[in-house]
Amino acid sequence: MTVAEAPHSYPGNPATLPPGFQPMTFGNAIRAACARNPDKPAVLYNDQVRTYGELVRRSDALRDAAIADLGLVKGDTAAIVARNCIEYLEVVSGLPDAGVGVATINPRLTPAEIKVAIEDSRARLVICDEQSIGLAREAGLDPSVRLIALGPDYEGLLASAGRPTAYPRIEEWDVWTIPYTSGTTGQPKGVLLSHRSRMLVGLISGSEFGCFGYDDVFLAMAPMNHGGGLGFPAATLASGGTVEILDRYNPIETLDRLKNGGITGVFMVPTHFQMIFELPAEVTDPYRRPPIKTIISNAAPLPQAMKEKIIPWFGEGILHEIYASTEAGLVCNMRPAWQLQKERCVGTPIPHVAVEIRREDGSVCDVDEVGELFSRSPMHFNGYWHREEETAAAIQGDWVTVGDMARRDADGFLYIVDRKKDMVISGGVNIYPREIEELLVRHPAIVEVAVVGMPDERWGETLKVFAVLREGMTLTVEDVADFCAGKLTAYKIPRALEIIEALPRNANGKVLKRELRDRPASAGQ
Repeated sequence: MTVAEAPHSYPGNPATLPPGFQPMTFGNAIRAACARNPDKPAVLYNDQVRTYGELVRRSDALRDAAIADLGLVKGDTAAIVARNCIEYLEVVSGLPDAGVGVATINPRLTPAEIKVAIEDSRARLVICDEQSIGLAREAGLDPSVRLIALGPDYEGLLASAGRPTAYPRIEEWDVWTIPYTSGTTGQPKGVLLSHRSRMLVGLISGSEFGCFGYDDVFLAMAPMNHGGGLGFPAATLASGGTVEILDRYNPIETLDRLKNGGITGVFMVPTHFQMIFELPAEVTDPYRRPPIKTIISNAAPLPQAMKEKIIPWFGEGILHEIYASTEAGLVCNMRPAWQLQKERCVGTPIPHVAVEIRREDGSVCDVDEVGELFSRSPMHFNGYWHREEETAAAIQGDWVTVGDMARRDADGFLYIVDRKKDMVISGGVNIYPREIEELLVRHPAIVEVAVVGMPDERWGETLKVFAVLREGMTLTVEDVADFCAGKLTAYKIPRALEIIEALPRNANGKVLKRELRDRPASAGQ
């Protein structure tokens, strides 16, 4: 199966399309933006400026080199292993224009993990930044895989690009990129994202968030190998705006750009906010109330206690917390006006999205009844790369699920209760750890916390807390029980505690609860 033949791809036939039909692709989007103003800055990175004219010329050169010099054909795959940089956006524009889907692989992976991802993607070409090329070589890839380092090798490829005798027809349902899932519950999977899916994410984001227009400047600091880390910069470029890139997160540098850099929108994850609020007030106070339109938060639940810090510090009317997934695209948005009115809520569906909360038998849940969340929209993925069973489990008819449990209140607002795989069954009762984590993160001694179910002969599973403490603080399991008393039903109060230096996370920053479950029992308190 090639990328072009992926399951659940759009069923359109070019021969039956209406006259004049043009596919919605990333390459076409930036060409249209270039035609409006080729000299306008498209991407800023340190002291580099790439105009739209330059971005299109270089992307086209990469496309031509892929076809004429590297022998890639429509349906092949390539991979990029790199930190955020201007060339990243050229790669995901130029190669898909040759019909080559791009696997976006996290540069923080180990050589062994990089090898697994590259082999799984079946990439014929791998482009790496200077920091990652050594890791890729150390991985011991098949000699048939062409490795190109950003820098002289990459620039030479563009400069000497041949002229193809023909170009493949690129359809909007063809695969654009292949990000890999986080792997929090098992082996990461390649997610086939079409041009159409991500261009619609951009258009819908433009109407929903108000920071993806021609005059906007978006700060891209989340890793581009991640869905939102690439999706939001792509949305900016598709609208003719400007992207400013940071290749790593530094709280003060980020705050300075938000305050003084003319930035109108930014995508931040909960860890970003946590690192800001851990700094002394005298360091961060000069950057309060930056003149930005929009903050979009995603990738992990934003604790209500954190929202209560963010809104007075950054300003009212700018924080959006979205529920989204790489597979489904945008699903829900908790808009600014409701952030402090509906606790632990992810809002209402995004335009063009339908949501159902379903029981195990497929019937729709009643108000406030917990079930599995399914969504239907034009932003869905094409399927998992070479994983037909997992694809069939995620795409059920016209609906997509990633296994999140949720409920809908009487006003139509949605609440993500927890991951289906993280649910704990103790004494026959379903318990959702996220509710407990939301409470415990308010404890003055706790910086970060995770709650998991551990095997128990009597109850089936019991709750255990893994906590990272503030410097100089202590915590006992009795302290945890006392803090939860009166706030949680008795069976939801954890009876085991382990203090750890840091929560285990994957390369995308998500907590690996399976590693916590697998820790030796002797490590606990």
